[in-house]
Amino acid sequence: MLDFVVVFTKGGVVLWNSNESGKNYASCINSLIRGVILEERNTESKYFEDDHLAVQFKLDNELDVIFAAVFQKVIKLNYLDNFLADMQVAFQEKFGGVAATERLGIDYEFEQEFRMVLSAAEKASVKQGKVPKAMRSYNESQKSKKTVASMMQDDKKPPSVGDKRVNIQESPPPPSKSEPMTPPRNNSDIIAENRRKLREKLTPTKKATMDSKPFKATVAAEKDRERAGKKPRVWDLGGNSKDAVLLDRSKDAPEDQQLQTINNELVGTMQGSIRDLDVDSSDDSDDDSEEEEQQQQQRQLSQKKPKTGGLLSYFKGIVGAKTMTLSDLQPALEKMRDHLISKNVASEIAGKLCDSVATSLEGKQMGTFDSIANMVKEALTQSLVRILSPKRRIDIIRDALESKRNGRPYTIIFCGVNGVGKSTNLAKICFWLIENDFNVLIAACDTFRAGAVEQLRTHTRHLNALHPAVKHNNRTMVQLYEKGYGKDAAGIAMEAIKFANDTKIDVVLVDTAGRMQDNEPLMRSLSKLIKVNNPDLVLFVGEALVGNEAVDQLVKFNQSLADYSSNENPHIIDGIVLTKFDTIDDKVGAAISMTYITGQPIVFVGTGQTYADLKAINVNAVVNSLMK
Repeated sequence: MLDFVVVFTKGGVVLWNSNESGKNYASCINSLIRGVILEERNTESKYFEDDHLAVQFKLDNELDVIFAAVFQKVIKLNYLDNFLADMQVAFQEKFGGVAATERLGIDYEFEQEFRMVLSAAEKASVKQGKVPKAMRSYNESQKSKKTVASMMQDDKKPPSVGDKRVNIQESPPPPSKSEPMTPPRNNSDIIAENRRKLREKLTPTKKATMDSKPFKATVAAEKDRERAGKKPRVWDLGGNSKDAVLLDRSKDAPEDQQLQTINNELVGTMQGSIRDLDVDSSDDSDDDSEEEEQQQQQRQLSQKKPKTGGLLSYFKGIVGAKTMTLSDLQPALEKMRDHLISKNVASEIAGKLCDSVATSLEGKQMGTFDSIANMVKEALTQSLVRILSPKRRIDIIRDALESKRNGRPYTIIFCGVNGVGKSTNLAKICFWLIENDFNVLIAACDTFRAGAVEQLRTHTRHLNALHPAVKHNNRTMVQLYEKGYGKDAAGIAMEAIKFANDTKIDVVLVDTAGRMQDNEPLMRSLSKLIKVNNPDLVLFVGEALVGNEAVDQLVKFNQSLADYSSNENPHIIDGIVLTKFDTIDDKVGAAISMTYITGQPIVFVGTGQTYADLKAINVNAVVNSLMK
């Protein structure tokens, strides 16, 4: 049964509705508009769930309206696709001639047509035999016909034909006439034969006697080694005691002075908000490339040769001044999908983006060749911008100041897989915070990886050298809280946050061990750490080099944090730190994949090896790189 049927615009203006239950479904429809229609997420499924309700909808790009049916999620209605399609046709026949400027001012009388379409869809569903089959009762089952006597076993009674019970005392079958009869053997004969076989196995084919030359040479070599004494093995590149001075990193070596000089030049460069990524202005080049494409197309049309080239050129062959259909767009969508995958977008996400573009263009009236290319490029660009644009803005400086006024430290937990650069980017964020006059405590909760604590200690020493002790309390800007290796990470983080609260430290940065998304014990440990300490922000650190792996990592991290937490509203990933962004050129698809899967913003982007190489995501820069 349909609880609520509505026709509304993409902006949320209701044109007509039918409410059978009398309840208010505004929140459900608003969730559909915010989470699917505006952001164009998963529009190919035409299905949306909100709490105990489900919504099936259909977009009409010609009239710019949406037809939606709301029903209980536990109910399966097989006729909804045909019902919504017939409802769209009936609505177009009655109101298709109304001008776009007058559509919001008229009274939509659609109740009679709606009842006719719904009744026809229900009757067609019954005729096709789509009524769910009734379950068989217990009395009708075979199990109900069994009695207690039939299940009891009688050893005195011979088994009947078809009886599956096996008599373990049954004698073995007699040997066939073709097989010779072997006399029985006792245990002593078997043991003697096994000993004989063992002696034959241990006796070598070529015997080395005491008088043989190989044996004498071996004995002489052993005596020479005993007289000379055992010498230690010398390993290649093993080093010696003199190298210990050079390998001691507890103090800055002379060659570190140059690095210190370079880092001193960074002081004062990261005050205020994080700067955006540099945007390559490619508008002029795009215009020039479009002009060249048009000229080349005209030359090829005159020569009657097919054109091959860039991404947008595949849309130029579609005849203008017609209503676009999926069959017309299919070749171009396949090329678009391959282009996005070549830019490191996960294949699943690339397919959904193409479906989103197809949904936004299906049913629209196209103009000339130029308008086709422009509309396709605009549709793809708008879809990418919607995905990358965050639902909420994460302002760490504002939130840290608010926590400071409330007398508690602002806590950030960093998590991610192995080797993505969690500790390095934690140090960059720490440098940015102390540039803005925040005292920072780094909690070394990576108690598994060898050298993890020493790495953070080195960063702490360098950061304090760049920013000496604060004058008003003579306290270092960065402190390290560590308890060594093999300890409980959740307990160390709790003690660090308590220490920061007692000593009035502004921000706590918690470094965790790298873990693969399939490692259940470590994922349980991470979920425990987040649940016990309740941080203000959980940042997932991922590298920009991954493709399809980004989807698997984020989905399983979020799923594990939700499954292994006993809270009703578990704390999952709040934002993303995208590292190694300077190594991928224009293959920036990982940013799209990660944001699409989580719906959370990319807070920081790592772009180099120094403390100042930290940027904020720039939507235009990423979209321009993807559209090249």
